[in-house]
Amino acid sequence: MARELVGWTFLVDGVGGALVETEAYAQDDPASHSFGGPTRRNAVMFGPPGHLYVYRSYGIHWCANVVCERPGRGAGVLLRALEPTHGLDRMRLRRSVADDRLLCAGPGRLTQALGLTGEDDGADLSRPPFELRPAPTPAVVERTTRIGISRAIEQPWRYVEAGTSWSSRRRRAA
Repeated sequence: MARELVGWTFLVDGVGGALVETEAYAQDDPASHSFGGPTRRNAVMFGPPGHLYVYRSYGIHWCANVVCERPGRGAGVLLRALEPTHGLDRMRLRRSVADDRLLCAGPGRLTQALGLTGEDDGADLSRPPFELRPAPTPAVVERTTRIGISRAIEQPWRYVEAGTSWSSRRRRAA
């Protein structure tokens, strides 16, 4: 599902854009929050697909995953970057940056720009204020190893829209 979400439009209360970078995390993956089984913190990852798992990363910023497996099987797709197309003025206010390329280039920046917090943990993406719409045409996607983790770094489970200048980091070969 991580690959398929690239190119989809993700909006929160009318603010967002096209997803250009995602990463996959599975229950048998030592880099995944679901690896040790369900806990109070990661319970959403073991619930129904199409919900948000939102957590604090390094005690600094929020990150958001789309739950993508059947209930009982913990897996998610980390939303790493999007090309902002809707609500740019609100994003700029939330992020206080002059360069629009820095609005949503990285999971913490993306959640801040969209106004996502721990209050959104467990939210159903099929209900307002959320919209998740398929891409009008499938994106050309490059597959790379994941970034920003210390375990299972060799997994080629990062997906980036080919040629985008909106991703969190330059492409790295798988």
